Amino acid sequence: MEPFVTLTGVAAPLDRANIDTDAIIPKQFLKRIERTGFGQFLFYEWRFTIEGDKIDSFILHQPQYEDASILLARNNFGCGSSREHAPWALLDFGFRCIIAPSFADIFYNNCFKNGILPIRLSEEQVDELFKRTESTPGYQLTVDLERQVVEDNQGLSYSFEVDEYRRYCLLNGLDDIGITLQQEDKIAAYEAARATK
Repeated sequence: MEPFVTLTGVAAPLDRANIDTDAIIPKQFLKRIERTGFGQFLFYEWRFTIEGDKIDSFILHQPQYEDASILLARNNFGCGSSREHAPWALLDFGFRCIIAPSFADIFYNNCFKNGILPIRLSEEQVDELFKRTESTPGYQLTVDLERQVVEDNQGLSYSFEVDEYRRYCLLNGLDDIGITLQQEDKIAAYEAARATK
């Protein structure tokens, strides 16, 4: 997993609450077993017509958000089923950070396990970020996980909380397998000793 230390990128405003995992990655695209390739199906039913034509008015099709790496959303982002494909699709599309007032618990946990930083800010702070994205084309934020702050180049600075263990894992690019492999020498020694019995 790629470490997350600091990220500076365009913030894309998706001004909706209660975005569920079926909207993030619709069920018909869950047939693959790889973690990659899901980005093309992100928010598919909002981005494309039934015939497969692009819906130009959707926020992520607008040129100023083409390379966005930070997603702004409203309350209860990632609700619905527990599908891990949702963070896979967001990451594959290019999002490394999601900022919202609240997240569904399972989705929130899955983000950390897949290299995405979900940040909870107050509704007032998120409102201000939405206003700034609307008034400043190409509005960028810098997310600093070491210092636990979100900043822009106009003087805005918001601190955020994150569990220390999750912070450590993201800073060091460690998923569950990576954490286990930190004990590889001990595992190998145990297996070697067991084989001689």
